[in-house]
Amino acid sequence: MPSHAKKAQLFSRQLFKLSLADGVISAERVSGVLAYVEKHQPANPVMVLKAYARYVAAELAKGEAVVEHAGAINAATLAAIAAAMTKKYGRPVTATARPNAALLAGLRVHVGDDIYESSVAGQLAALATAV
Repeated sequence: MPSHAKKAQLFSRQLFKLSLADGVISAERVSGVLAYVEKHQPANPVMVLKAYARYVAAELAKGEAVVEHAGAINAATLAAIAAAMTKKYGRPVTATARPNAALLAGLRVHVGDDIYESSVAGQLAALATAV
């Protein structure tokens, strides 16, 4: 990584840390960080802001369980998944549904970079690689 890219990455990481209040992204702090960057433009501002946006997006994704499903899914199931993920991760996690007919049946849950799958498509793919 070139020196200017590394410096932009380190600076964006510092900005990201300033965006947290008690370990959680704060809209007020993000606004403050963006106002600071606008007023005191760093070298390579686009690079800094892109890296900063990736950090913020990754952190926000940790608080959302995206539940892909092939058939119908009810609010009680989403609430149960949210409760289970909140308990597992020790932080508030909300659940949102996203239809995915390619799963055939079952669920796939994404929380940040973690994926939990219990779908027919996933089971068939595992069988195909085992053969």
